[in-house]
Amino acid sequence: MTAGTTTRPARSKTSTRPRGRAKPPQFNPRTWWRPRSRKGPVCGYTLDGTTCTSSGTHHCEPRADRVVKFFAELLVHPAGALAGTRFVLAPWQEHEIIRPLFGEVVWSEQWGRYVRRYSRATIVMARKNGKSALLSGIALYMLCGDGEESAEVYGAAAIKRQAGKVFEPCVKMQRRSPVLAKRLTHVKAAMRLVDEQTGSHYEVIASDADNELGHSPHCFILDEVLSQPDDSLWVAMRTGAGARTQPLMLAITTETSQQYSFGADFIDEADRVMEDPSRSPHHFVYVRKMPRTPDELDRLQRLFPGRADLPVSLDPWDEANWQWPNPALGSFLAIQSLRDEAHEAKGDRKGENAFRQFRLNQRVSEVSRWIAMDLWDMNARELAPSPGWIAGRLEGQRCWGGLDLSSKLDLTAWALYFPSGEILWRFWAPESVRPLLDEHTNGAFGEWADDGWVTLTEGDTIDYDTIYDDIETDHNFYKIVNVTYDKWCGEPVRQQIVKRTRLTMIESDTTFTRMTPPMSEFMRGLKAREYAHFGNPVARWMADNLECKSPRDDPDRIRPVKPDRGKTGKRIDGMPAALFAIDGGLRGMPAASIYESQGMAL
Repeated sequence: MTAGTTTRPARSKTSTRPRGRAKPPQFNPRTWWRPRSRKGPVCGYTLDGTTCTSSGTHHCEPRADRVVKFFAELLVHPAGALAGTRFVLAPWQEHEIIRPLFGEVVWSEQWGRYVRRYSRATIVMARKNGKSALLSGIALYMLCGDGEESAEVYGAAAIKRQAGKVFEPCVKMQRRSPVLAKRLTHVKAAMRLVDEQTGSHYEVIASDADNELGHSPHCFILDEVLSQPDDSLWVAMRTGAGARTQPLMLAITTETSQQYSFGADFIDEADRVMEDPSRSPHHFVYVRKMPRTPDELDRLQRLFPGRADLPVSLDPWDEANWQWPNPALGSFLAIQSLRDEAHEAKGDRKGENAFRQFRLNQRVSEVSRWIAMDLWDMNARELAPSPGWIAGRLEGQRCWGGLDLSSKLDLTAWALYFPSGEILWRFWAPESVRPLLDEHTNGAFGEWADDGWVTLTEGDTIDYDTIYDDIETDHNFYKIVNVTYDKWCGEPVRQQIVKRTRLTMIESDTTFTRMTPPMSEFMRGLKAREYAHFGNPVARWMADNLECKSPRDDPDRIRPVKPDRGKTGKRIDGMPAALFAIDGGLRGMPAASIYESQGMAL
């Protein structure tokens, strides 16, 4: 099947056979992305006669071996068909989670030693793939196998009973392990395991951040992020881990059905790190979700080329698509259970949604993130060191304009689209929004303004005269054919622009009818690398925030979705402006006057 194909392949005995035993590739440290750093001496970590001779940021194989052997030699499976047998990690557990998570190390100047590179981990996969047992094993290792004195390990979920589902397998493993049964003490009333040898403990806590501010976790495990009302508990634990040498904040979850929630933001961030690990080098992610759109399927094929367990289509009922969101399928997850659930879900809207969310790990929503950042970055062409760097090359060239005017209290965007694919932007905002957007961009928004990518006007409202002046400047510098604008801009704005420039202004909006053609063209052009945004950092931020919506009964129709500005801090104004400009380009040049071709009859 060729890359980018989204239709269901021809049916045959081979293609319909479940790929339950498709093996993930072995972990290859040479291909794993890591920051380039030569800081630090030779590692020297030794286990069972094997010594790591690498230096700088690297993969330490003996450290990874230590965790794998901890599972196999000290733990047993707590339940299911494998109950009571040695906990030999499945290939996907070992090579795609445990080895990279515990084997990647960086040199710490503060501690004068190599420490784990990953202090945060997010695992997103469908239910019933052995997450409780895996988390329990990790919790026990962090409690008594990681070499941390007075380690505090905590498990939490929306309710204490849910968190206990990870604690209970820990207790079963502890009882059935001769070594751990002697070393660890189970305090049943407190839901606590205690290691007297190191003064460490593992405890289940309630999801109440107000009461959890005094902890200093070496490891914090948050089960089912989607059930958390907000980020308060996560923040409380993360800030408390600062005194630890190599803490681990681990969250595991299934996809959420709430588009605007802490869980959705958490999972979306993991998606972004999967696309670009350099975005957050300390964040390990393992995300396995069934794609919902052709663009999501294309994205997976770009990120994981040649993987035998990738989905082959968007059909939720095709068994060939079940392996990716269910890595345990064919080992300790029975294919028949999924078949039975799929049979019951067909034709039942509620049942289908449940199957998609919990078995295929899909977000059950008509809204989806639209542009993958690897695709966006492919269309930089060149990285502009300053906003005006490319302007001289395009002076006097024909282009189309797009204007997305916000309220007076927020961002406004202007875009110019050129036939050869270049897109230029201007952004304006009142000075008063800088603190808010700095907070949501880790200070980047202020840096963009200081570097000229955003024009800030004094006070609490945008100075419209500045917008008019800048548009008039562009009108004199380029040959703007016409300007497509959001009808919500208001008639006074249109009148002022026309008065100053005599430009033709064409009203539009962000409905399915008006947005589907330019959005479809934009995505096609991105995949063909036909555009050039020159690395505009504000446009990249907005592209990363952009979500689209499709009617369930007509997925080919799309339109952008504007986020709640106050609650999320996200902005996408530059994207509708660019789409308006592209829409103008699709309409082409105005029809020539008959007098230009035939002259005036006398």
